[in-house]
Parts: sequence; structure tokens; C-alpha cells
Amino acid sequence: MKVNELRELSDEELQLELDRVRRHLYDLRSQAVTEKLEDPSLLTKARRDMARILTVQQQRRADQTKPSGTGA
Repeated sequence: MKVNELRELSDEELQLELDRVRRHLYDLRSQAVTEKLEDPSLLTKARRDMARILTVQQQRRADQTKPSGTGA
């Protein structure tokens, strides 16, 4: 998933997507241990998707805590 697509999602949708990617990564790791994983690059792609989602969430948290006015 691309960052622009992630930024369009609401906070709840973003959390659901994160849960989905975490579950997918868990399943991929299980396959890698117990049986032959058809495409090992899927592990890297899932980790990167998870990192993108966490980055967008962190950016949103940073934007909320940033002071809104310049003072004066």
C-alpha cells in the first residue's frame, strides 16, 4: 500500500489495516518456519507496509501535539 493511500484513511481504518498487516506478517513467519514459503519477498513487503502505517500514525500524533498558533 502506498503512503498517499494510507494518509487518506481515517484513524480507525488505519488501525484496522495495521492489525491486518500484523496478522499477515505473523502468518508469513509461520509459513517460513513450518513449510516452504513461496515468495520470501512477501516478508519484506509486509514489514515495510507495517512501517509505513506506523509512520503515518506517528506523524498524525505529532501534528496533534504541535502548537497551533504562532503567538503574538
